[in-house]
Amino acid sequence: MKELRWKKGLLSGNYSIYEGNRQIGELKDNVFSKKANGQINGKSFTFRTSGFFQQRTRIYDDSNNQMLGEISYNNWMTKATLSTYDKVTNWKYNNVWNTKWSLSGQDGTHIHYAGASNKGTIESNTDDDLLLLSGLYVTNYYWQMTLVVLVAVFVPLWSSVNN
Repeated sequence: MKELRWKKGLLSGNYSIYEGNRQIGELKDNVFSKKANGQINGKSFTFRTSGFFQQRTRIYDDSNNQMLGEISYNNWMTKATLSTYDKVTNWKYNNVWNTKWSLSGQDGTHIHYAGASNKGTIESNTDDDLLLLSGLYVTNYYWQMTLVVLVAVFVPLWSSVNN
């Protein structure tokens, strides 16, 4: 079992990933951007999101700009499917507080994530760097979408109360 830690700034989309005390990766996601960059164990990836109502994220290998996979999201922001060249894994929240989530595949792949807004852990039975990074990406995507929904709902309510 591989055990990693992650940290990020409170209002940041930038994650640092550690194995022991050594930083082995990072995910840099500009808030509300349609593009994020990540690297882990010397491999670099780009996540590009497209679409409006039914968004999808394509993942590219930065060394040759080859598409490696695609993430599709469900409408309730609780699940996602990651399809790569050789397998399909399912992402989901594991508790009601959205502080635990996982990626799992029919091939026995299991990656468990836990954490709050600025730090957490990753336990994995695979060395698949793309999957390890993608699990954090999906979580950050859903946190951003939740913030968008909250702003869309509460700003008009707050404005109407103050008028």
